[in-house]
Amino acid sequence: MIRLLDFLFSLFGLVVGFPILILLFVIGLFDTGSPLFRQTRVGRNEKAFTLVKFRTMKKDTASVASHLASSSSITRFGHFLRKTKLDELPQLWNVLKGEMSLVGPRPCLFNQEELIAERKKRGVLNYRPGITGLAQVKEIDMSTPELLAKTDAKMLESLTISDYFKYILMTVTGSGSGDRVR
Repeated sequence: MIRLLDFLFSLFGLVVGFPILILLFVIGLFDTGSPLFRQTRVGRNEKAFTLVKFRTMKKDTASVASHLASSSSITRFGHFLRKTKLDELPQLWNVLKGEMSLVGPRPCLFNQEELIAERKKRGVLNYRPGITGLAQVKEIDMSTPELLAKTDAKMLESLTISDYFKYILMTVTGSGSGDRVR
């Protein structure tokens, strides 16, 4: 049921949001010259996939988890995208393709070995990663791997359709501040 909702909502979001996506893409061209950011992430069953987002940091920023990146690398437009969470919109493509869900644990990088080990121990990697979830609305980020993995596991063990809509609504209305940057 959740996969069907993911498919329908992501398709709807991409079609209805197309003008916004184009506008943000064009503004991003002027901001960084390269508005889309692609990064290999850990997916379901530890399978690699390419996550797509709007670029919020300068092109030469090191490919590290957000909490390890310097805030000086975020562009002015990037601050706006992060604050409004519009940088996440291109991930609807990942959801449509079945690589992600709207709700699930945020996908990590392969070099985040401690988080991968904690998630593996708790079975979190058996699920599709998501755009938002319990950890995101509670502002738990990847800087605390054990707490994040425990929160992800707790969410996945008890995820209902009601929770699915609740986490999406909480995210859209401003709960959670996104990934922290030092």
